[in-house]
Amino acid sequence: MERLRVGIIGLGSWGECHLEAYRALPFVEVAAVCDPRPERRRLAEEKYGVPSVYESAEELLKREDIGLVSVVTYEKEHLPPVLAALRAGKHVLVEKPVATDAAEAREMLETARKAGRFVAPGHLLRFDPKHAEARRLIGNGELGRVASIYMKRSRKNSLYRTYKRTHTVYELTIHDIDLAIWYAGSRVSEVTAAGCFLSGDDSPEVLWAQLRFENGTLAVLHSNWMTHDAAGLTINDYTEVIGELATVQFDAAASGVQLLGTAGRETTDLSVHHNQGGRVVGALKEQLAYLCECAQLGREPSVASFEDAVHGIEVADAIAESARLGRPVRIGG
Repeated sequence: MERLRVGIIGLGSWGECHLEAYRALPFVEVAAVCDPRPERRRLAEEKYGVPSVYESAEELLKREDIGLVSVVTYEKEHLPPVLAALRAGKHVLVEKPVATDAAEAREMLETARKAGRFVAPGHLLRFDPKHAEARRLIGNGELGRVASIYMKRSRKNSLYRTYKRTHTVYELTIHDIDLAIWYAGSRVSEVTAAGCFLSGDDSPEVLWAQLRFENGTLAVLHSNWMTHDAAGLTINDYTEVIGELATVQFDAAASGVQLLGTAGRETTDLSVHHNQGGRVVGALKEQLAYLCECAQLGREPSVASFEDAVHGIEVADAIAESARLGRPVRIGG
């Protein structure tokens, strides 16, 4: 199989994770990276040996040898590089949230269709073995009809200072919106949401949302930035799906490797992305391997549905509106 050349637009901390994960794939070459910050470009060159670094996306997208691009810019800055990459003939992976406005997500999808290229959402939890197994059990009918879904997603309190730049529904809850859509196999018709704005910022530290699906499934999603750093937990999540015949559940907080020492507890999560002394593991690597294979073989990535991602942003918009107005919000008429 010929090596696929990829490019990365945006080399923040998560963009660097993309770089590590791509480098772990034997049939992939990171041909170029772009970032406006000179220190991040130097990092790509000196630490990772990336052969070409650019200040702007426009320079990178002139490269005809690049077949797939990761867009890992700030949350509200995804649209211009995604559209430019698609129009330049590249397949695109755009990190979550794909957009913070449903109209922008729909424009990405329409542009991809016109360009004859795929755009895939960075919903990597579909490649996490726990969530993928839950979906397999649902798909096999072992739960029967899915009646309700409950998901909690909690992150360290200190991270709020960075990520309050984006409403919690787009930063945290979007993962669970996507998983709920995947598990329910249906579209959301109505949401009711409420948030706790403890510091007075525009993004709530605590957010609750109830989703009613067209097929009758009910989901309750709870997102917060309230796990104290001293607790030593990187990920503090829980999932439960109740069906007519069975229930599937798992606690992600207990799945990490815990180091109990004189400084307290420190937990290393292995499910999303971890560099184990040069060996990269986690759902990000699995997602990138799948998308690179799709790009090489000319296949549409069915596991990571951008149609679902567009609906997810429609749901997120409705959740933000419901929390602001204090009443239910209907979706799609």
